[in-house]
Amino acid sequence: MKPAFRIGHGYDAHRFSPGRKLILGGVEVPYEKGLDGHSDADAAVHALIDALLGALALGDIGQWFPTNDETYENANSLRLLQTVAKKLTGYTIANVDITIVAQAPKLSSFLPQMRANIAGTLSVGISQVSVKATTEEQMGFTGRVEGIAAHAVALLVKDD
Repeated sequence: MKPAFRIGHGYDAHRFSPGRKLILGGVEVPYEKGLDGHSDADAAVHALIDALLGALALGDIGQWFPTNDETYENANSLRLLQTVAKKLTGYTIANVDITIVAQAPKLSSFLPQMRANIAGTLSVGISQVSVKATTEEQMGFTGRVEGIAAHAVALLVKDD
């Protein structure tokens, strides 16, 4: 018997890298550096993918989209998210909540588009998607502007 609710938590972090685009929540954010990674390094979406996979006890992003597989080199993370969303058989997304941790750049003006991108990819209402940004008051690797981290939680409800 499937549980009525399932919750998952995801975390991802990437260091900054010159010569790459900064992609967060499927939005290209104008900045002097992007994030280093095998795919587009969208830390926000990667954290969400891990939250959804965790809720279903299906492992993590690295198991499904390994960095040694050229198929996923420079992959659009929203497409990876769409693949994971198809695994939600028997469950519906109640809501997802993402927190992006970045000292720079400032992200507030990009958050509405990130929400819309994620909601559209998951085929849920925008009210079911929260994306926030915070700093660490110049502490740690994000505070020293060495990279960006993201946390995500997802609540799934069993279909009737």
